[in-house]
Amino acid sequence: MPRKKFIIGWLAAILAIGFVLIGVAALLSPQTFLCVDSGNVSGDVLIVLGGGVKDRPEFAATLYEQHAAPLILLSGAGDTTLNRRVLRQNGVPKDAIEMENRSLTTRENAIYSIPLLRAAHIHRAIIVTSWYHSRRALKTFQHYAPDITFYSRPAYFEMQHAGWSRNNTSHRMRLEFLKLIGYWGFYGINPF
Repeated sequence: MPRKKFIIGWLAAILAIGFVLIGVAALLSPQTFLCVDSGNVSGDVLIVLGGGVKDRPEFAATLYEQHAAPLILLSGAGDTTLNRRVLRQNGVPKDAIEMENRSLTTRENAIYSIPLLRAAHIHRAIIVTSWYHSRRALKTFQHYAPDITFYSRPAYFEMQHAGWSRNNTSHRMRLEFLKLIGYWGFYGINPF
């Protein structure tokens, strides 16, 4: 019995050290951990999540112009009107833009957008958000709609450390780590 407790104690210590090392690595290089980019992919729709500045809709317009997807779904209460204006100013036709304007969180982005995707028979969707938000956004959509293939194409606004002091990017990154843990604990959305 003492040997079993000894082994369990050592395994717990190794696991704890592992989590600490992963945490330190993530904090030293948040871009590597938080940013998920699926690369040059195509889909049935681009989903632009609310928040950010103008980087998300501007990048979505670029992806639309590159024929990454024929439709754009704007998701997020309060941001859809501004994001639609940015898309229109960047040459996206109004009939290519749909809006979901009830969601207030990333989880709600997924919960309210997924029925629209299913109704439109969407099989492949590209999520456009900020780089530091891309992991949680992608994992959330995958969690709630495993029948749809989701990709991530984040906007790289202020990706470099020198820009983190502007627009509270550093603060948003720190919060993102907490939100990843919170989404895992409260909703069962595994960030890995």
